[in-house]
Amino acid sequence: MFFFDSLVRVRAGERTDRGGNTVADWSPGKVQRLAVDRLNIQPTSQTETTDATRTAVETGWRVQSEEGTAPDITAVDRIEWRGMTLEVQGEVAEWPDPLTGTVHHIEFTMTRATG
Repeated sequence: MFFFDSLVRVRAGERTDRGGNTVADWSPGKVQRLAVDRLNIQPTSQTETTDATRTAVETGWRVQSEEGTAPDITAVDRIEWRGMTLEVQGEVAEWPDPLTGTVHHIEFTMTRATG
């Protein structure tokens, strides 16, 4: 397997709302971007749903990091890749090394919905 792909992880900053709660802040000055490389990104799925008003398409890609790497990506992050903004779908899985117990690599699915 080849690990030549890269993406940008986008993480929301934080702010306090009127109720005193800490909430995500996606405003331009608050987000944090991190370039992540040494990845393998493969298409996984595409579903199309049609109703009277629109055709919705959801496309997914599986992302796997190179052996020995564990990029800082979480389920609440967004991903910028090939001119698209995508969402992390579900939790990021950390695969353990069977000999050492440390993280061998991570895997996650990223999706884009249009329509």
